[in-house]
Amino acid sequence: METGGGIFGELILLAESLAAGVFLMAFYDGLRIFRLAVRHGTLWTGIEDVIYWAMSSFITFLLLLHQNSGILRWYSVVGVLSGMLVYNITVSRILFHLLKKTAKYFKIKKPKNKHREKRKCKSSQKGKGVTEGAGDTKSAEKRENTKEEERKSE
Repeated sequence: METGGGIFGELILLAESLAAGVFLMAFYDGLRIFRLAVRHGTLWTGIEDVIYWAMSSFITFLLLLHQNSGILRWYSVVGVLSGMLVYNITVSRILFHLLKKTAKYFKIKKPKNKHREKRKCKSSQKGKGVTEGAGDTKSAEKRENTKEEERKSE
């Protein structure tokens, strides 16, 4: 539906452009939350970004087609970008600040691997005591450092 050619029609186009920008950033925040919940590599992140930007371009095109017969107006593009920026500065920052605060309550600790505990070697049977797996003192030091870091983080 094309709006009238007057200033009122252009204001409607600007308002819808701002709303489209807010919608697109809100959708991207949903994508960011999904990425935090489901970790994946850079390949999938890149694919998701390409799909997101293709969808964003299509939505912006539909907005222009619907409101302005597909004629590109600079203020409509500025409106979309401004809507994205305003959402990102306000709602998005508050949302992710709250998510970071609540995330510490939902952390899942990895269970300790019982197979990596100290093992007895053949020399311990002769009364020489318990040693690390294959006598690797570096890996024992790493485990101790890891245990100290876990205690500090709690």
